[in-house]
Amino acid sequence: MENGVARTLRALSVAAAIGAGVLTASVPGAGAATRPLRASVGTVWLCRPGQTLDPCARSRATTAVSGNGATRLAGFPIASPARRFDCFYVYPTVSTERTANADLTIQPAERDAAIVQASRFSQQCTVWAPMYRQVTVAGLARGLVAGPSTAIAYASLLAAWKDYLAHDNHGRPIIFIGHSQGSALLIRLLRTQVDPSPTLRKRMVSAILLGGNVQVPTGRLVGGTFQHIPVCRASSQTGCVIAYSSFGSPPPANSLFGRAGQGVSVQSGQGGAGSQQVVCVNPVTFSSRVGALQPFFLAVTAPTSGVRVLTPWVTFPGLYTAQCRQSDGATWLQVTATPAPGDPRPTVSASLGPTWGYHVDDVNLALGDLVTDVGREEAAYR
Repeated sequence: MENGVARTLRALSVAAAIGAGVLTASVPGAGAATRPLRASVGTVWLCRPGQTLDPCARSRATTAVSGNGATRLAGFPIASPARRFDCFYVYPTVSTERTANADLTIQPAERDAAIVQASRFSQQCTVWAPMYRQVTVAGLARGLVAGPSTAIAYASLLAAWKDYLAHDNHGRPIIFIGHSQGSALLIRLLRTQVDPSPTLRKRMVSAILLGGNVQVPTGRLVGGTFQHIPVCRASSQTGCVIAYSSFGSPPPANSLFGRAGQGVSVQSGQGGAGSQQVVCVNPVTFSSRVGALQPFFLAVTAPTSGVRVLTPWVTFPGLYTAQCRQSDGATWLQVTATPAPGDPRPTVSASLGPTWGYHVDDVNLALGDLVTDVGREEAAYR
Protein backbone atom coordinates (compact mmCIF):
# COMPACT_ATOMS: atom_id res chain seq x y z
CA MET A 1 0.00 0.00 0.00
CA GLU A 2 1.07 3.60 -0.30
CA ASN A 3 0.88 7.27 0.68
CA GLY A 4 -2.48 8.83 -0.05
CA VAL A 5 -4.34 5.61 0.56
CA ALA A 6 -6.72 7.42 2.92
CA ARG A 7 -8.12 9.32 -0.03
CA THR A 8 -9.11 6.08 -1.72
CA LEU A 9 -10.73 4.41 1.28
CA ARG A 10 -14.29 5.60 1.11
CA ALA A 11 -15.22 3.83 4.32
CA LEU A 12 -13.06 2.03 6.85
CA SER A 13 -16.01 -0.29 7.42
CA VAL A 14 -14.90 -2.22 4.31
CA ALA A 15 -11.24 -2.11 5.27
CA ALA A 16 -11.01 -5.73 6.32
CA ALA A 17 -12.02 -6.68 2.80
CA ILE A 18 -9.18 -4.90 1.02
CA GLY A 19 -7.46 -7.57 -1.01
CA ALA A 20 -9.31 -10.35 0.80
CA GLY A 21 -12.37 -10.66 -1.39
CA VAL A 22 -14.79 -10.39 1.56
CA LEU A 23 -16.89 -7.34 0.75
CA THR A 24 -19.87 -7.28 3.05
CA ALA A 25 -20.04 -10.46 5.12
CA SER A 26 -17.77 -12.38 7.41
CA VAL A 27 -17.02 -16.01 6.64
CA PRO A 28 -19.38 -18.38 8.47
CA GLY A 29 -17.70 -20.14 11.33
CA ALA A 30 -14.66 -17.88 11.36
CA GLY A 31 -15.25 -17.20 15.02
CA ALA A 32 -13.79 -14.61 17.31
CA ALA A 33 -10.13 -13.88 17.92
CA THR A 34 -8.16 -17.09 18.32
CA ARG A 35 -5.42 -17.74 20.82
CA PRO A 36 -2.14 -17.98 18.91
CA LEU A 37 -0.40 -21.28 18.30
CA ARG A 38 3.25 -20.45 18.91
CA ALA A 39 6.25 -22.24 17.54
CA SER A 40 9.37 -22.68 19.61
CA VAL A 41 10.85 -19.31 18.62
CA GLY A 42 7.61 -17.33 18.78
CA THR A 43 6.04 -17.62 15.31
CA VAL A 44 2.25 -17.44 15.37
CA TRP A 45 0.75 -19.57 12.61
CA LEU A 46 -2.51 -18.59 10.99
CA CYS A 47 -2.33 -21.76 8.87
CA ARG A 48 -0.13 -24.80 9.39
CA PRO A 49 -0.65 -28.56 9.09
CA GLY A 50 -2.33 -30.20 12.06
CA GLN A 51 -3.65 -26.95 13.49
CA THR A 52 -7.17 -27.02 14.95
CA LEU A 53 -9.66 -24.99 12.86
CA ASP A 54 -7.02 -24.27 10.23
CA PRO A 55 -8.66 -21.70 7.90
CA CYS A 56 -6.52 -22.95 5.01
CA ALA A 57 -8.05 -26.43 5.29
CA ARG A 58 -11.71 -25.48 4.83
CA SER A 59 -14.25 -27.19 2.57
CA ARG A 60 -13.88 -26.50 -1.16
CA ALA A 61 -17.39 -27.69 -2.14
CA THR A 62 -18.55 -25.49 -5.01
CA THR A 63 -21.67 -24.71 -7.03
CA ALA A 64 -21.22 -23.65 -10.65
CA VAL A 65 -23.85 -21.13 -11.81
CA SER A 66 -24.32 -20.62 -15.54
CA GLY A 67 -25.64 -17.56 -17.32
CA ASN A 68 -29.19 -18.90 -17.43
CA GLY A 69 -29.21 -19.61 -13.70
CA ALA A 70 -28.71 -23.36 -14.00
CA THR A 71 -26.55 -24.87 -11.26
CA ARG A 72 -24.42 -27.95 -10.82
CA LEU A 73 -21.96 -29.17 -8.24
CA ALA A 74 -18.41 -28.55 -9.43
CA GLY A 75 -15.92 -31.28 -8.68
CA PHE A 76 -12.46 -30.66 -7.32
CA PRO A 77 -9.40 -32.83 -6.71
CA ILE A 78 -9.05 -34.43 -3.30
CA ALA A 79 -5.84 -33.42 -1.60
CA SER A 80 -3.36 -36.14 -0.80
CA PRO A 81 -2.64 -36.47 2.93
CA ALA A 82 1.09 -36.64 2.18
CA ARG A 83 1.79 -33.59 0.01
CA ARG A 84 5.27 -33.00 -1.28
CA PHE A 85 4.94 -29.24 -1.71
CA ASP A 86 4.51 -26.31 0.69
CA CYS A 87 2.70 -23.05 -0.02
CA PHE A 88 3.96 -20.06 1.97
CA TYR A 89 1.08 -17.55 2.03
CA VAL A 90 1.23 -13.91 3.15
CA TYR A 91 -2.18 -12.28 3.51
CA PRO A 92 -3.04 -8.73 2.36
CA THR A 93 -4.01 -5.65 4.34
CA VAL A 94 -6.93 -6.75 6.50
CA SER A 95 -6.20 -5.72 10.10
CA THR A 96 -8.67 -3.23 11.59
CA GLU A 97 -6.68 -2.77 14.79
CA ARG A 98 -6.28 0.90 15.67
CA THR A 99 -2.50 0.81 16.04
CA ALA A 100 -0.12 1.42 13.13
CA ASN A 101 1.04 -2.20 13.19
CA ALA A 102 -1.06 -5.24 14.01
CA ASP A 103 -0.19 -7.54 16.86
CA LEU A 104 0.03 -11.32 16.38
CA THR A 105 -3.41 -12.26 17.68
CA ILE A 106 -5.41 -14.15 15.06
CA GLN A 107 -8.54 -12.10 14.37
CA PRO A 108 -11.54 -12.95 12.13
CA ALA A 109 -10.14 -10.64 9.42
CA GLU A 110 -6.98 -12.72 9.01
CA ARG A 111 -8.92 -15.99 9.11
CA ASP A 112 -11.35 -14.69 6.48
CA ALA A 113 -8.48 -13.69 4.19
CA ALA A 114 -6.86 -17.11 4.49
CA ILE A 115 -10.13 -18.90 3.70
CA VAL A 116 -10.91 -16.66 0.73
CA GLN A 117 -7.46 -16.57 -0.85
CA ALA A 118 -5.41 -19.55 0.34
CA SER A 119 -7.67 -22.45 1.29
CA ARG A 120 -8.28 -23.69 -2.25
CA PHE A 121 -4.53 -24.08 -2.77
CA SER A 122 -4.60 -26.78 -0.09
CA GLN A 123 -5.58 -29.30 -2.77
CA GLN A 124 -2.10 -28.80 -4.26
CA CYS A 125 0.12 -28.06 -1.26
CA THR A 126 0.40 -27.77 2.50
CA VAL A 127 -0.34 -24.14 3.31
CA TRP A 128 1.82 -22.34 5.86
CA ALA A 129 0.70 -18.80 6.70
CA PRO A 130 2.43 -16.84 9.47
CA MET A 131 0.84 -13.98 11.32
CA TYR A 132 2.95 -10.85 10.88
CA ARG A 133 2.83 -7.32 12.22
CA GLN A 134 1.37 -5.83 9.08
CA VAL A 135 0.69 -2.13 8.62
CA THR A 136 -2.99 -1.89 9.55
CA VAL A 137 -5.70 -0.15 7.57
CA ALA A 138 -5.52 2.64 10.16
CA GLY A 139 -1.76 2.89 9.64
CA LEU A 140 -2.17 3.08 5.88
CA ALA A 141 -4.86 5.73 6.23
CA ARG A 142 -2.34 7.82 8.19
CA GLY A 143 0.24 7.42 5.43
CA LEU A 144 2.59 5.24 7.50
CA VAL A 145 4.31 3.47 4.61
CA ALA A 146 7.91 3.10 3.44
CA GLY A 147 9.04 3.94 6.98
CA PRO A 148 9.20 2.43 10.46
CA SER A 149 5.77 0.76 10.26
CA THR A 150 6.66 -1.10 7.07
CA ALA A 151 10.05 -2.00 8.55
CA ILE A 152 8.29 -3.55 11.55
CA ALA A 153 5.97 -5.51 9.25
CA TYR A 154 8.83 -6.84 7.15
CA ALA A 155 11.02 -7.75 10.14
CA SER A 156 8.10 -9.72 11.56
CA LEU A 157 7.57 -11.62 8.31
CA LEU A 158 11.30 -12.25 7.88
CA ALA A 159 11.52 -13.77 11.37
CA ALA A 160 8.61 -16.09 10.60
CA TRP A 161 10.21 -17.12 7.28
CA LYS A 162 13.53 -17.93 8.93
CA ASP A 163 11.75 -19.95 11.62
CA TYR A 164 9.77 -21.89 9.01
CA LEU A 165 12.87 -22.56 6.91
CA ALA A 166 14.89 -23.73 9.92
CA HIS A 167 12.26 -25.85 11.67
CA ASP A 168 9.36 -26.72 9.37
CA ASN A 169 10.28 -26.87 5.68
CA HIS A 170 12.70 -29.83 5.77
CA GLY A 171 13.80 -29.22 2.18
CA ARG A 172 10.34 -29.37 0.55
CA PRO A 173 9.70 -27.32 -2.62
CA ILE A 174 7.83 -24.04 -1.98
CA ILE A 175 5.17 -22.00 -3.76
CA PHE A 176 5.03 -18.40 -2.50
CA ILE A 177 1.61 -16.72 -2.53
CA GLY A 178 0.90 -13.10 -1.64
CA HIS A 179 -1.48 -10.26 -2.40
CA SER A 180 -1.30 -6.50 -1.90
CA GLN A 181 0.75 -5.76 1.24
CA GLY A 182 1.47 -9.48 1.39
CA SER A 183 2.96 -9.33 -2.12
CA ALA A 184 4.95 -6.20 -1.36
CA LEU A 185 6.57 -7.83 1.66
CA LEU A 186 7.10 -11.13 -0.16
CA ILE A 187 8.85 -9.19 -2.93
CA ARG A 188 11.31 -7.87 -0.34
CA LEU A 189 11.75 -11.31 1.18
CA LEU A 190 12.38 -12.96 -2.19
CA ARG A 191 14.79 -10.20 -3.23
CA THR A 192 16.94 -10.55 -0.12
CA GLN A 193 16.57 -14.21 0.85
CA VAL A 194 15.74 -16.29 -2.23
CA ASP A 195 16.90 -14.46 -5.35
CA PRO A 196 20.59 -14.34 -4.24
CA SER A 197 20.57 -18.01 -3.14
CA PRO A 198 20.90 -20.75 -5.81
CA THR A 199 19.78 -23.32 -3.22
CA LEU A 200 16.56 -21.51 -2.36
CA ARG A 201 15.88 -20.59 -5.99
CA LYS A 202 16.01 -24.27 -6.80
CA ARG A 203 13.52 -24.97 -4.01
CA MET A 204 11.12 -22.28 -5.28
CA VAL A 205 8.47 -23.83 -7.51
CA SER A 206 6.92 -20.45 -8.26
CA ALA A 207 5.82 -17.17 -6.71
CA ILE A 208 2.29 -15.80 -7.15
CA LEU A 209 2.59 -12.09 -6.36
CA LEU A 210 -0.66 -10.29 -7.14
CA GLY A 211 -1.34 -6.58 -6.70
CA GLY A 212 2.29 -5.95 -5.79
CA ASN A 213 3.84 -4.36 -8.90
CA VAL A 214 6.64 -6.80 -9.73
CA GLN A 215 8.83 -4.90 -12.22
CA VAL A 216 11.18 -5.78 -15.09
CA PRO A 217 13.18 -3.63 -17.50
CA THR A 218 10.87 -2.75 -20.37
CA GLY A 219 10.60 -5.67 -22.81
CA ARG A 220 12.54 -8.15 -20.66
CA LEU A 221 11.58 -11.18 -18.57
CA VAL A 222 14.15 -10.84 -15.78
CA GLY A 223 15.89 -7.99 -13.99
CA GLY A 224 14.34 -5.09 -12.15
CA THR A 225 12.66 -6.51 -9.04
CA PHE A 226 14.62 -9.79 -9.23
CA GLN A 227 18.02 -10.39 -10.76
CA HIS A 228 17.64 -14.15 -11.25
CA ILE A 229 13.95 -15.03 -10.91
CA PRO A 230 12.18 -14.62 -14.29
CA VAL A 231 8.59 -13.98 -15.32
CA CYS A 232 6.59 -17.16 -16.02
CA ARG A 233 5.86 -17.70 -19.72
CA ALA A 234 4.13 -21.10 -19.45
CA SER A 235 2.04 -22.90 -16.87
CA SER A 236 4.62 -25.68 -16.71
CA GLN A 237 7.57 -23.33 -16.10
CA THR A 238 9.08 -23.45 -12.61
CA GLY A 239 11.27 -21.09 -10.59
CA CYS A 240 9.36 -18.09 -11.94
CA VAL A 241 6.82 -15.39 -11.01
CA ILE A 242 3.12 -15.02 -11.83
CA ALA A 243 2.08 -11.42 -11.23
CA TYR A 244 -0.66 -9.03 -12.31
CA SER A 245 -3.07 -6.34 -11.17
CA SER A 246 -6.62 -6.56 -12.54
CA PHE A 247 -8.65 -3.67 -13.96
CA GLY A 248 -11.82 -3.31 -15.99
CA SER A 249 -10.42 -0.31 -17.89
CA PRO A 250 -6.95 1.26 -18.34
CA PRO A 251 -5.39 2.31 -15.01
CA PRO A 252 -5.48 6.09 -14.52
CA ALA A 253 -2.24 8.08 -14.34
CA ASN A 254 -2.34 8.09 -10.52
CA SER A 255 -3.15 4.39 -10.26
CA LEU A 256 -1.86 2.52 -7.23
CA PHE A 257 -1.18 -0.58 -9.34
CA GLY A 258 0.14 -1.39 -12.80
CA ARG A 259 2.55 1.56 -12.99
CA ALA A 260 6.23 1.14 -12.17
CA GLY A 261 7.74 3.19 -9.37
CA GLN A 262 4.48 4.37 -7.83
CA GLY A 263 1.66 3.08 -5.67
CA VAL A 264 2.36 -0.28 -4.10
CA SER A 265 5.87 -0.24 -5.62
CA VAL A 266 6.84 2.19 -2.87
CA GLN A 267 6.17 -0.34 -0.14
CA SER A 268 8.35 -2.99 -1.74
CA GLY A 269 11.21 -0.50 -2.23
CA GLN A 270 11.08 -0.35 -6.02
CA GLY A 271 11.73 2.62 -8.29
CA GLY A 272 12.89 2.88 -11.88
CA ALA A 273 9.61 4.09 -13.36
CA GLY A 274 11.23 5.48 -16.50
CA SER A 275 12.98 2.29 -17.61
CA GLN A 276 10.79 -0.43 -16.15
CA GLN A 277 7.32 -1.85 -16.54
CA VAL A 278 5.03 -3.73 -14.20
CA VAL A 279 4.71 -7.45 -14.92
CA CYS A 280 1.46 -8.92 -16.18
CA VAL A 281 1.15 -12.69 -16.52
CA ASN A 282 -2.23 -13.94 -17.72
CA PRO A 283 -2.77 -17.04 -15.53
CA VAL A 284 -4.93 -18.61 -18.26
CA THR A 285 -2.89 -18.16 -21.45
CA PHE A 286 0.58 -17.02 -20.24
CA SER A 287 0.62 -14.79 -23.32
CA SER A 288 -1.07 -11.69 -24.73
CA ARG A 289 -4.03 -13.81 -25.88
CA VAL A 290 -7.46 -13.60 -24.26
CA GLY A 291 -8.46 -16.44 -21.93
CA ALA A 292 -11.62 -17.42 -20.04
CA LEU A 293 -11.16 -17.08 -16.29
CA GLN A 294 -12.26 -19.63 -13.69
CA PRO A 295 -13.30 -17.47 -10.72
CA PHE A 296 -14.13 -18.75 -7.25
CA PHE A 297 -15.93 -16.68 -4.63
CA LEU A 298 -17.38 -17.48 -1.25
CA ALA A 299 -21.12 -17.81 -1.74
CA VAL A 300 -21.89 -15.35 1.07
CA THR A 301 -19.97 -12.61 -0.78
CA ALA A 302 -21.42 -13.25 -4.23
CA PRO A 303 -25.21 -13.52 -3.89
CA THR A 304 -27.00 -14.60 -7.07
CA SER A 305 -30.44 -13.25 -7.86
CA GLY A 306 -33.02 -15.99 -7.47
CA VAL A 307 -30.43 -18.80 -7.50
CA ARG A 308 -29.96 -20.86 -4.37
CA VAL A 309 -26.39 -21.85 -3.56
CA LEU A 310 -25.89 -24.27 -0.65
CA THR A 311 -22.14 -24.86 -0.94
CA PRO A 312 -19.48 -22.62 0.66
CA TRP A 313 -18.10 -21.66 -2.76
CA VAL A 314 -19.58 -20.52 -6.05
CA THR A 315 -18.03 -20.26 -9.52
CA PHE A 316 -19.32 -18.56 -12.68
CA PRO A 317 -18.19 -20.38 -15.85
CA GLY A 318 -17.89 -18.22 -18.95
CA LEU A 319 -18.58 -14.92 -17.19
CA TYR A 320 -15.09 -13.35 -17.31
CA THR A 321 -12.23 -13.17 -19.79
CA ALA A 322 -8.75 -11.77 -19.17
CA GLN A 323 -5.99 -10.32 -21.32
CA CYS A 324 -2.69 -8.61 -20.43
CA ARG A 325 -2.55 -5.12 -21.90
CA GLN A 326 -0.11 -2.20 -22.07
CA SER A 327 -0.91 1.44 -22.68
CA ASP A 328 0.46 4.84 -21.71
CA GLY A 329 3.07 3.42 -19.32
CA ALA A 330 0.69 1.02 -17.56
CA THR A 331 0.54 -2.77 -17.69
CA TRP A 332 -2.49 -4.60 -16.35
CA LEU A 333 -4.74 -7.66 -16.58
CA GLN A 334 -7.85 -6.48 -18.39
CA VAL A 335 -10.82 -8.39 -16.95
CA THR A 336 -14.05 -8.22 -18.93
CA ALA A 337 -17.43 -9.53 -17.81
CA THR A 338 -19.81 -10.73 -20.51
CA PRO A 339 -23.13 -11.49 -18.81
CA ALA A 340 -26.01 -12.68 -20.96
CA PRO A 341 -29.38 -10.86 -20.82
CA GLY A 342 -31.05 -11.79 -17.55
CA ASP A 343 -27.84 -13.32 -16.19
CA PRO A 344 -28.34 -13.64 -12.39
CA ARG A 345 -24.65 -13.72 -11.57
CA PRO A 346 -23.02 -10.68 -9.91
CA THR A 347 -20.02 -8.98 -11.48
CA VAL A 348 -17.11 -7.26 -9.75
CA SER A 349 -16.57 -3.52 -9.76
CA ALA A 350 -13.86 -1.03 -8.91
CA SER A 351 -15.42 -0.73 -5.45
CA LEU A 352 -12.60 1.40 -4.00
CA GLY A 353 -12.32 3.70 -6.99
CA PRO A 354 -10.53 3.71 -10.37
CA THR A 355 -7.02 3.92 -8.91
CA TRP A 356 -7.58 0.52 -7.28
CA GLY A 357 -9.29 -1.21 -10.21
CA TYR A 358 -10.38 -4.76 -9.31
CA HIS A 359 -7.71 -5.04 -6.62
CA VAL A 360 -10.14 -6.45 -4.06
CA ASP A 361 -10.82 -9.40 -6.37
CA ASP A 362 -7.36 -9.95 -7.92
CA VAL A 363 -7.07 -13.43 -6.45
CA ASN A 364 -10.64 -14.70 -6.68
CA LEU A 365 -11.23 -13.68 -10.29
CA ALA A 366 -8.61 -16.23 -11.36
CA LEU A 367 -8.43 -18.51 -8.33
CA GLY A 368 -9.28 -21.67 -10.25
CA ASP A 369 -6.64 -20.89 -12.85
CA LEU A 370 -3.99 -20.14 -10.24
CA VAL A 371 -4.64 -23.40 -8.39
CA THR A 372 -4.45 -25.28 -11.71
CA ASP A 373 -1.19 -23.48 -12.56
CA VAL A 374 0.33 -24.57 -9.26
CA GLY A 375 -0.60 -28.17 -9.99
CA ARG A 376 1.05 -28.01 -13.42
CA GLU A 377 4.16 -26.39 -12.01
CA GLU A 378 4.40 -29.09 -9.37
CA ALA A 379 4.07 -31.79 -12.05
CA ALA A 380 6.92 -30.17 -13.99
CA TYR A 381 9.15 -29.50 -10.97
CA ARG A 382 12.41 -31.43 -10.86
